[in-house]
Amino acid sequence: MKKLFAVFAVMASAVFTVNAGAQDDDTMKILDEAAKAVEEAPRVEEQVVPKPKYWANSLQTKLDFGQTSLTNWAAGGYNTVSLKTFIDANANYTKDKMFWNNRLQLDYGFLYSEDKPIMQKTDDRIYLESKWGYQAKDELYYSVNFSFRSQFMNTYEYPTPTQKADGTALPSGEEYNAADWKAARVLKSGFLSPAYTNLALGLDYKPLKWLTVNLAPLTGGFVIVDDERLRASYSQPRKKQYEDVADADLPTKDYDGTVAVDGNVYKSAKFEFGAQLKVDFKVNVNDNFAFSSQVVLFSDYLDKPQNLRVNWDNRIDWKLTKFFSFTIITNLIYDDNIIIATQEESKAGLPGKQRIQFKESLSFGFVYTFSR
Repeated sequence: MKKLFAVFAVMASAVFTVNAGAQDDDTMKILDEAAKAVEEAPRVEEQVVPKPKYWANSLQTKLDFGQTSLTNWAAGGYNTVSLKTFIDANANYTKDKMFWNNRLQLDYGFLYSEDKPIMQKTDDRIYLESKWGYQAKDELYYSVNFSFRSQFMNTYEYPTPTQKADGTALPSGEEYNAADWKAARVLKSGFLSPAYTNLALGLDYKPLKWLTVNLAPLTGGFVIVDDERLRASYSQPRKKQYEDVADADLPTKDYDGTVAVDGNVYKSAKFEFGAQLKVDFKVNVNDNFAFSSQVVLFSDYLDKPQNLRVNWDNRIDWKLTKFFSFTIITNLIYDDNIIIATQEESKAGLPGKQRIQFKESLSFGFVYTFSR
């Protein structure tokens, strides 16, 4: 600032001198000094204020490959090839008291084993979550939560065939081929069979950075079973015209050689309305080790509210190097509306019953994360 005043003072002096009629060398000297002062004056650079960043996006991709090859192996075994992929995409928005979190998880994997000359699916999941929230007070937020669960393709169980695909007995010395195994398979699930959607209104409580508890006393959604062959297994309600018909009088249909109740007897979608409790736990022990867990409990006010539907997912990621990681995933499900029959029950013609479902997956493979 002192230099700036000096420049103005010198220039003012020069102007005064010129106006006074002094046309000598002193005038030129004063003007030179003024120009030099202007040139040497510090430049004021305009400060650029960075734009606020509200979005935090990330995309994690993982590819696991496994292979076993045996030649003259005395202990026995089968040649196998397996491949599994996982995508975890996150897009989170935060501004002032409001947040909007979005997460999409996709899993798919298959296995080929020499003892069964067919491709068998090992993993298949679509899970989308979207949550909007607004801070009410301190760690408490009003929230709206939407979720969708399903799978990409049909899932089959493969019991050992008892006959060839054309219904004839297996000739002596031959083995069942791919067509024989496919003819004996039993359909378990498929795309939108089932699919679960729900919209939950409630409160989020975030006492800690790594813990979120969501209570939604107003939760509504649909259970969708698009494939009519699976509707009975997922306890879909009957259509109105069949509600009072005795089981023995229901219309039947031949499904792949098995006569069963016609799937059109049941509705393709069932509405649910109840309460949901969701607990999310996610902690990064360090840059290389992370653990996450989610428990979802749902009670349907409209159908046996005392029977809770349970979904419990756990995931451990251990990053061994920059591009390789070790992962353990467990999934536990209990749903009173899902009827599961064992192979022995199916062979004996006995109905299945409600059972705890559990899946564990351990993998090592290539991983890469994009973030912004």
